[in-house]
Parts: sequence; structure tokens; C-alpha cells
Amino acid sequence: MINDKLRSYLDNQSVPYQTEPHEPTIDASRTAQAAHVPGREFAKTVIVKADGRMLMAVLPSTDQVHVDELRKALGARELELASEDEIRSAFPDCEVGAMPPFGNLYNMDVFVNEHLRQDEQIWFNAGSHDEVMRISWKDFDNLVHPQVLHF
Repeated sequence: MINDKLRSYLDNQSVPYQTEPHEPTIDASRTAQAAHVPGREFAKTVIVKADGRMLMAVLPSTDQVHVDELRKALGARELELASEDEIRSAFPDCEVGAMPPFGNLYNMDVFVNEHLRQDEQIWFNAGSHDEVMRISWKDFDNLVHPQVLHF
């Protein structure tokens, strides 16, 4: 089920979106397959802590976070993955691992891998492991204002 906070936000901004239910999956690559979405268009959201501050790293489901590259791109001294408890606390309305890439709704900066902006649309988990959402890249960029990095 789509996160109510996200749905309300998109509706209030008059942003068109599409949702697609699918069988529950355990990771972003399998979610893309289950939803019949190209892996390079399906964004996974990874929560990291850079110098103690929680941030969103968003990248294609086909890619992996290269922690050292991301740390350097962010100019951080230290970078680590957030724990499940930290994620649950920051995203009380989402299933762990299904956070939408809308850091602006959770007081987090968003850093997007440059590969995601190569397509006109972006698919992502929207709070649960059994339904995904699609919006245009242009709308995502206008709403979230992510910093685009190479990592």
C-alpha cells in the first residue's frame, strides 16, 4: 500500500503518478522484476549516516552503493549505513527497505546517482513491499530537489 504522506503530498502538488501492485519482494532488483520495470528505472533508497547526519542515497536497483565513493562525493569524514532501528525511527509510516526517495518529507537531504536522471520516469517503493509508484523524473526533481552525484 502506498504511503499516505506521500500520496497526499503528490495529490496536493497535482503531480500525476501511477501505482503498480506486485507480490512482496525482498530487495529492489526483485521488486523491479515483479513490477515489470527496467532495473535502471527502479530507484532504491539507501539510508546512510554521513558524519552522524542521516541522508538518502538513491540509485538504480541495478547498482550498489560504493560507500567510499559516496563518502568522497559528500565530502564526509565518516559514512555508514543506518541501522534498521534508525530507519524505523526515521520512517515510522514505512516498511523497512521500502522508503520512498522523498527525503523532503522526512527532513533528509537526498543524493541521487546520476544514472537515474537518464530516463524520463522514475519508479520506486512508496512505503510498502507490495506496491510501487512511478512519476516523471521532471516532477521528482522539481519536488525533491535532489543533489545529483556520481557514486
